[in-house]
Amino acid sequence: MADAADAERGRERLADWLGKKMPSAQSLSVLPVARSAATGFSSDTLLFDLAWREGGAEHREAIVVRRAPIGHRVFPAYDIPRQHRILRILATTDVPVPHTPWLEEDPAILGSPFFVMERVEGSIPTDSPPYHVGGWVTEVAPSERSALWWSGLEVLARIHALDWRTLGLSFVDTPGSGDTPLVRQLDDYERFLAWAMGKERHPSCEPALLWLRAHLPREQEPVRFCWGDARPGNMIFQQGRCVAVLDWEMATLGNPVQDLAWWLFLDRHHSEGLGAPRLAGFPSRAQTIVRWEEQTGLSARDVDYYEVFAAFRFAVIMIRVAQGFIAAGTLPPDSPLAKNNIVTQLLSKMLGLPAPG
Repeated sequence: MADAADAERGRERLADWLGKKMPSAQSLSVLPVARSAATGFSSDTLLFDLAWREGGAEHREAIVVRRAPIGHRVFPAYDIPRQHRILRILATTDVPVPHTPWLEEDPAILGSPFFVMERVEGSIPTDSPPYHVGGWVTEVAPSERSALWWSGLEVLARIHALDWRTLGLSFVDTPGSGDTPLVRQLDDYERFLAWAMGKERHPSCEPALLWLRAHLPREQEPVRFCWGDARPGNMIFQQGRCVAVLDWEMATLGNPVQDLAWWLFLDRHHSEGLGAPRLAGFPSRAQTIVRWEEQTGLSARDVDYYEVFAAFRFAVIMIRVAQGFIAAGTLPPDSPLAKNNIVTQLLSKMLGLPAPG
C-alpha cells in the first residue's frame, strides 16, 4: 500500500470481500495488513489476522494474501490464477503446500489479482541476509541444518515423482515452438533478457546463452513437473522438517535435474558468492546429488550443465531486481549492480569469462 490511507482502504475492501466469502461469519474484521519481510523479490505478500464470530464463538486466523506486483515487475508476466491452480492441484498430493481457499482475479479489490492462503507456522531460511551468513539458521545446531536440508531434498524428490499428466499439470509447460522443454525455456529466457536489457547487451548473459545452446544435453531427457524455484528459502520448516512449499511462479515441465541444480547454485550463491564458508551441518554438493539420485531413481549426469542454466536464469532475474531498486531510489541510476553482481560474477567464473564491468 502506498501510504496509511491506502492501506486502510485496502483493509476495508479486503474485509468486505472476505465477508462475502464467509456469509456465516459475524463481525468480521481484518487486522492491519503488513508486508512479509521473508519473501523474495518478485511477489507481493501481505500478512494479516482475520477475526470473526460464528456460532457464538470467537475465531481468529492468520491469513496470507499473494498479490501480483503493482508497479515494477521482475518477470515479464505474473499469472496469479496459474499459481493458485498449481497449489490447488498439489494439495491433493503428498507435497506439503498451504491451503488456498480463494482466488480473486478482479484487480479492483487490492489493485491486482490475488489469492488467499493459510499462514503455516514455522521458520523460513532467510535470503536477506543469506542463511549461511545471518538469520536463525546460523543459530541452530548443525544437526538441525542437516535435517532441514535432507527434508527439503526429500520433498523435492516427491515433487519430481508426481504424475503431471494424471494431475492435469500440463498447463505449466513453457510455451513456444522449441522441440524440447529445455529449448522452449532457453527461448523464453532469451526473450526475458531482451525485455530486461532493452537495446543493451549483457557481457555475461549473452555468452552464457550461446554456451547453453551449443552444449544441449545429447541424450533424451526425462520430462517431469519442476518446481522452478527450488531452494530452502521457499520452504517453511518446523524443527528441521519441511511443512510447506511456497512460490510456484517458475513452475514448468522439464528435466528435474534443473531443480536440483537450482538448489545447489542458490546455496553456492549464499556462500561462495559472498566469500563465506558453508555452515557446518549442511551436506556437500556430492552428497546431495547422490541422495537425490537415490530418492528419484533418476540420473543427475547433466547437473553441471543445468547449474550453468541456473546461474544464467538467476542472473537475468537479478538484472530486473537491480532495476527495481534503481526505480525505487534504493540504488543510484548509474549503479553497476544491474550488470555486475554476485550472480553474474559466479556465472562468469563458471564459464571462464572475465567478470562483467
